Amino acid sequence: MTLNNEIDNLIIEFNKNIKSIDSNDIDSLNELKNKYLSRKGKLSDLFTKLGTVDSSERPIVGKKINDLKQSFSKSILEIENSFDSNPNKSSNDLIDLTLPGDSISYGTKHPITKTINEIKSIFSQIGFSVAYGPEIDDDYHNFEALNIPKHHPARDMQDTFYINTNDVLRTHTSNTQIHLMENSEPPIRVICPGRVYRNEAISIRSYCLFHQIEGLYINKNVSFSEMKGTIEYFCKQFFGEDVVARFRPSFFPFTEPSAEVDISCMMCKGKGCSMCKKTGWLEILGCGLVDPEVLKNVGYDPEIWSGYAWGMGIERMAILKYGIDDIRLFFNGNVKFLRQF
Repeated sequence: MTLNNEIDNLIIEFNKNIKSIDSNDIDSLNELKNKYLSRKGKLSDLFTKLGTVDSSERPIVGKKINDLKQSFSKSILEIENSFDSNPNKSSNDLIDLTLPGDSISYGTKHPITKTINEIKSIFSQIGFSVAYGPEIDDDYHNFEALNIPKHHPARDMQDTFYINTNDVLRTHTSNTQIHLMENSEPPIRVICPGRVYRNEAISIRSYCLFHQIEGLYINKNVSFSEMKGTIEYFCKQFFGEDVVARFRPSFFPFTEPSAEVDISCMMCKGKGCSMCKKTGWLEILGCGLVDPEVLKNVGYDPEIWSGYAWGMGIERMAILKYGIDDIRLFFNGNVKFLRQF
């Protein structure tokens, strides 16, 4: 039998076989495709035999086999497409259940979110609620109501982003406390987390936006020792029972007296290392009793009411908690970094 006869017989055989394919039987169609078009299929066998054809006829026969391959492929593709458009066909017909499934990638909480949630949990256990305020606020609530009038030198420390002459991107979450006190009667016991913005150069230790969480307690006869006890309780809950806190005198326009709080370095246990700059101490927050002028600004009588406030940077707390050495890692979206948490 000549190769031309084999080609003619193969056409007849293929047409007979493809007509017998059921409209929903994809397995039979795949079997037919492998029988004729695979590397060991019948068309491949014809190409192998092409070398036995006389050299003068070889181009004609070769083209005939190529045309046959395209014709077979087209016929099979048309049936495959009819499977895709068949409304009665189950999607499971096209799924190979023996193949391994795709791995599912689970997300993780951002270390800033984890830190905020942990701080909120600690203070909620001792009666503090949570309040949120606007990130764009007017000059009065961000500065003046906090005893920072225009041209006050403390404004230079804020490196403020001004939206216009009166509105700013808040430089601290203390504005939330002002809004809350203006619209609430004491006593108040609240923490205020959120994003804040300052026009600072981006480096290992500073960024143009970061997160703060501030606390405020207003009641009658509130003392400095109450504030110390609250902050010491937080430090031990957050950093561990072995941590030691110390209070250093400081100045803030909205508190008087004011203090800064350090904790003993967790890395060297107070002996001195590169993390604590050989001092044995790490600064974590500022605090103080609410200045009477601030109470007057929100309509509270300082002869009746008193209180304390404190504020801390969330990034700094996370850096100390998790041993992170670059604040920029919190904001660059590096998945490898985030998966560690």
